[in-house]
Amino acid sequence: MAEELGVFVPYIGGVEYAHVLLPPLETLCIVEETCVRDKAVESLCRIGTQMKESDIVEWFIPLVKRLAGGEWFTARVSSCGLFHIAYPSATELFKAELRSMYGQLCQDDMPMVRRSAASNLGKFAATVEANNLKTDIMSIFEDLTRDDQDSVRLLAVEGCAALGKLLEPQDCVAHILPVIVNFSQELSSDSSQHVRSALASVIMGMAPVLGKDATIEELLPIFLSLLKDEFPDVRLNIISKLDQVNQVIGIDLLSQSLLPAIVELAEDRHWRVRLAIIEYIPLLASQFGVGFFNDKLGALCMQWLEDKVFSIREAAANNLKRLAEEFGPEWAMQNIVPQLLEKISNPHYLHRMTILQSISLLAPVLGSESTCQQLLPVIITASKDRVPNIKFNVAKVLQSLIPIFDHSVVEQTVRPCLVELSKDPDVDVRYFASQAIQTCDSVMMSS
Repeated sequence: MAEELGVFVPYIGGVEYAHVLLPPLETLCIVEETCVRDKAVESLCRIGTQMKESDIVEWFIPLVKRLAGGEWFTARVSSCGLFHIAYPSATELFKAELRSMYGQLCQDDMPMVRRSAASNLGKFAATVEANNLKTDIMSIFEDLTRDDQDSVRLLAVEGCAALGKLLEPQDCVAHILPVIVNFSQELSSDSSQHVRSALASVIMGMAPVLGKDATIEELLPIFLSLLKDEFPDVRLNIISKLDQVNQVIGIDLLSQSLLPAIVELAEDRHWRVRLAIIEYIPLLASQFGVGFFNDKLGALCMQWLEDKVFSIREAAANNLKRLAEEFGPEWAMQNIVPQLLEKISNPHYLHRMTILQSISLLAPVLGSESTCQQLLPVIITASKDRVPNIKFNVAKVLQSLIPIFDHSVVEQTVRPCLVELSKDPDVDVRYFASQAIQTCDSVMMSS
């Protein structure tokens, strides 16, 4: 019901009668079920955006005030999501009252109310005049960052970038930056790892808002501190936003300040941290450029192929493909393929399987000629491996590469190898070899 009432305006005579939908939704805003309250607030916002200004003043603003002053905390929680609809149409007197009421909600005795106020502060702030934004809203923001509940502090942290974007750069530096720096110094050592994680995620997004000088002077030290945090998610959130910082402070300073931390995280004991680094390597590569990448990060990419965790090895193989796409086939032939050829003889069969996977991913990027000349001989040699897992993976790799080979190569090299594998003592090797042979036949017949 709470959701459907939001689209009922056309059925009750249009926007002139939209106010008749407010009472039932007001009731639904007070119920215990969170999902119902959320839908009621969404519907009220949808209706409020359609109402005339005079109707907002007459019907919507009184509703917001009743909810904000409600006895039950559920009413006050719901009211926080409605201020940004009511405020633009209010008179100056009402606007002052609404700002005051929102400030009171941010100091409510119930943490749930303060959380709702913190999460909706950005939307409300976007409707407030610039002079009041710098005074009333920033005062509210500072109070929330000092809340005794870590969940409230976390939501306040997440909203700081949204607030910063509402101001001119010089005003942001003058009014937002001091607050950010003050609470960042506290939150970067906050007892809650979730608050530090939120800080790491949001503070990187502040770089484009603050500009180069303020970022280098004030935020970069906090970045570097959080990059050494003991909690993996804190470091992951810093890594995920590196491109935003790079756009602001430039490649040189980024490499000098952050590269050592990236290299350290690449060898982190938590495999999920290593996995995150791998996923961001192509992004870093595109920004650092091929020369810097070869010198500083290339060795790491090959090192991950021999990681003890399968997910890391799999991601590393996919990473090589993305790098080849970024830097081109010729770069891959010079910098990746020779190292793969060396590693195919690794004594550990799991690592040899990773090399085969890498080859199958790289081949379409390298093209038919390079694959036939450089990689196919390696695959054929691997078909004689003593480990059945390697042999049936050879069959799977050959099956995937059949479409990119010339028919002569398939008939003279690929098929004989598969026929040999189809006679292997191991049942899995025989199965995958026979599947690959069927693919050969279907490709030849279709041509």
